[in-house]
Amino acid sequence: MSDFPVYALTDEHQAIREAVRAIAEAKIAPHAAEVDEEARYPVEAEKALIAADFHAPHVPEEYGGAGADALATVIVIEEIARVCVSSSLIPAVNKLGSLPVQISGGEDIKKKYLTKLAAGEGGFSYCLSEPDAGSDAGGMKCKAEKDGDGWVLNGVKRWITNAGESEFYTVMAVTDAEKKTRGGISAFVVEKSDEGVSFGAPEKKLGIKGSPTREVYFDKVRIPADRMIGGEGTGFATAMKTLDHTRVTIAAQAVGVAQGALDYALEYAKERQQFGKPIADFQGLQFMLADMGMKVEAARQLTYAAAGRSERGDKDLTFFGASAKCFASDVAMQVTTDAVQVLGGYGYTRDYPVERMMRDAKITQIYEGTNQVQRIVMARQLLAGVQSQL
Repeated sequence: MSDFPVYALTDEHQAIREAVRAIAEAKIAPHAAEVDEEARYPVEAEKALIAADFHAPHVPEEYGGAGADALATVIVIEEIARVCVSSSLIPAVNKLGSLPVQISGGEDIKKKYLTKLAAGEGGFSYCLSEPDAGSDAGGMKCKAEKDGDGWVLNGVKRWITNAGESEFYTVMAVTDAEKKTRGGISAFVVEKSDEGVSFGAPEKKLGIKGSPTREVYFDKVRIPADRMIGGEGTGFATAMKTLDHTRVTIAAQAVGVAQGALDYALEYAKERQQFGKPIADFQGLQFMLADMGMKVEAARQLTYAAAGRSERGDKDLTFFGASAKCFASDVAMQVTTDAVQVLGGYGYTRDYPVERMMRDAKITQIYEGTNQVQRIVMARQLLAGVQSQL
């Protein structure tokens, strides 16, 4: 086992947390309710994050990025999600969309697109899911056919986060239908400005309303050969490797929103008076708060442990990524729901932030693989004997 920090953060990690929290509280939190209410993109958050180089902290320094390790990236996302989950999707989706380039791309495509991302010249979205291919990603129908020295892309992708806002898209497409997931799917970078690219109307969602979710349409979109990520037929393997790493960022979102709800519930419980004393003095409520704090910290430690494995590329990352995402998101749903309960009737209104946090938390149990799928992944890993023996 490596000595990568799991139970104690380095001074650098602590400094990153303090810096991100300061930005989140000063520049992002004041707009969070408005962003949710108006279902608009959090432009204030985007500007603040780009200015501080927290919009895509994972990009290596050689491409102009901050070069943050996996744990530092998790901390960035966690701290933003503590005040606004929609805004936390800016660094999270930028990592999701660009990581295939970083994992499998050649030097030319890395230099071209990672440099642009780091410079704040456009976000990066990830196009895997389709109307009939959600959990069964291998059932995709979007196709890319060779045409001279390039490819022509046709099809539709659904549930694409930040679609229409991002300038760049990693798109998985079928290049050999007979081979299916074993060499029949390839990955490409598509630009928003490419002829034939268009977007559907924003989905009307329960939560994360500030992060647009749209369909992306590809109508005879011509892609130069040098926009293929990795070799032909390697796309599905790249997609799965990507998710092993980025599920940890969803766990970070879940930890962040859970912490935000707990923080608010604690302050409310100390101030709210009933029967002549703060409700925090009642043992029944204390037990609830204790359980909330215990679960948040357990989720955080599992998430940080998974981040360490992501950084090292450990063989048990698949298990830890799935378990962190699954456990942390279940905790987020429970803790945010309990926070609403602590506030009572006030918690059920939009005048207080915990109902938004509860709505936002729900998606962490669904996207980047439902928690039912995560349990399948974990079980297969356990049965294969991959889990670490600590």
